[in-house]
Amino acid sequence: MARIGGDGEFNGYRRWHEADSVPPCDVQIVTSDGQSIPAHSCVLASASAVLERMLERPGRAIQILGVPSDAVLAFVQFLYSSTREGEEEAMERHGVQLLALAHKYRVGWLKRASEAGVAARLTPERVADALKIAKLCDAPRLFHRCLRLAAKDFSAVQTSDGWRFVRRHDPALELEFLQLLQDAQQRKTKWKRDRAAQEVYQQLSEAMDCLQHIFTEGCGCAYVGPTAGGDHASRRSKGPPCTRFATCEGLRRLMRHFAPCAKKLAPGGCLHCKRMWQLLRLHAAVCDRSDQSCKVPLCNQLRARMQMEEKVDKTWRLLVKKVKIARVMSSLANTKMPDIVVKSRSKYRGRR
Repeated sequence: MARIGGDGEFNGYRRWHEADSVPPCDVQIVTSDGQSIPAHSCVLASASAVLERMLERPGRAIQILGVPSDAVLAFVQFLYSSTREGEEEAMERHGVQLLALAHKYRVGWLKRASEAGVAARLTPERVADALKIAKLCDAPRLFHRCLRLAAKDFSAVQTSDGWRFVRRHDPALELEFLQLLQDAQQRKTKWKRDRAAQEVYQQLSEAMDCLQHIFTEGCGCAYVGPTAGGDHASRRSKGPPCTRFATCEGLRRLMRHFAPCAKKLAPGGCLHCKRMWQLLRLHAAVCDRSDQSCKVPLCNQLRARMQMEEKVDKTWRLLVKKVKIARVMSSLANTKMPDIVVKSRSKYRGRR
């Protein structure tokens, strides 16, 4: 039986073989190709409960089969090591084999490191092989990494030899993987749809604030109400500068059209006037001024009318609810934090 791990090749098993008073090796690890790796039973038993039970059997030899002898040697070196020196090179050469060995012999820290190493070096061409290893070794992080990479570049995964092997020999795994990809795509689509809807609610919330701002404080950009003449300077508002110019400008244009439009009450109406009516109605629904002090046109009348309506459209009710939530969240986001909280956060971040 050949023996590997001499002074030049094995470099002394880290600290154990570098020490002056090292007990002699009392166990041999036999690999698939007949190679023999000397080791200490106390080290193996302390690193792995599975190896500890194997050492209780008669004989002083342990067989680790199914992987190349170089991978077994790297595995033993990790068991001896108190640091992770040389981990990158070992993961590059034997990452998959180390993951399988760490799972089989229940070396938790090495399994986590191997799983992270394989996931970090994963390519679309290796997804199918890594997927099988992730299932066999119960490696959820690696499995999800395979899903993300396949969702990003599934065409490259389909052309790999590993994927063709899975399709021919493991249709159950193929079906499960495709179903998970479909579910992930559906979640991504739903997330995009919800985010787009949230942006709409945020824009409507901003429009409600701008309506209140225009008719209560006066927009600092331009006068929006009907005028009886005068130069441009006399039509400027005396209010503070507007911080939401784009939204206020859009509302001003709607108002300038709404005031003189003869079609706003006609059958069929005007598209721009309908939009203005909807904004005024939405403002009346979310307005929290119940003391008749709101200066937005038609606010009190529209609110009283909605209170008299027996049936309210569910879609409209949901829209009002979402806009109210968006206004609250926007208000919280714009709230200035106390100085003591700001100092505490800065101090905490400085310690990290």
